[in-house]
Amino acid sequence: MALKAIFLNCSLKSSEDESNTEGFMKDVQVHYNQLGVESEIIRLADYYIALGVEEDMEDGDEWPEILELVKDADILIVGTPLWLGEKSSIATQTIERLYGSSSVTNDKGQAMFYNKVGAAVITGNEDGAKHAAASLLYGLSHIGFVIPPNVDAYWVGEAGPGPSYLETGGNDFSKAAIERLAYNTFHLASMLKNTPIPAEGNTL
Repeated sequence: MALKAIFLNCSLKSSEDESNTEGFMKDVQVHYNQLGVESEIIRLADYYIALGVEEDMEDGDEWPEILELVKDADILIVGTPLWLGEKSSIATQTIERLYGSSSVTNDKGQAMFYNKVGAAVITGNEDGAKHAAASLLYGLSHIGFVIPPNVDAYWVGEAGPGPSYLETGGNDFSKAAIERLAYNTFHLASMLKNTPIPAEGNTL
């Protein structure tokens, strides 16, 4: 069975506007296509996502629809722009809503996100990429995702106003980071698909 990857784009822009974060994600997809990984990008700003830490908060909350895609995926990549050196408010909300499912178990009694691989992609014109990646990757690990090495791919342009990712096409550093993220998530997800983490000692 082919692996499935879901990208959650936490840009503050809806799909009506161009997103550098989405452009970065599409460059990861190039490698996934070569590896036979099925992937989809979800622009979270297009959805109504209620505030809170429950699986389903209220009538009209569209998070459960997104959560089903995450449940069905082997790989989750959370992508965010940088604002004032931090991940976006939507990225914070995404981790909060994922945390709302942290007590739900799989058929072995483990946290439901066990045996899924997590990663982060970040774009911006200011410092904060490693800080945002640390926050996202820790959050994913804490609720059960497995984090491979070198899956904090980012592009940060010169400080202040200037060309963005889509205008520059990235650089050798970001392109190498994209390739490592794609291959390391693929390799680890393949391993977990064939040999899942045993339930011994880690059930809820």
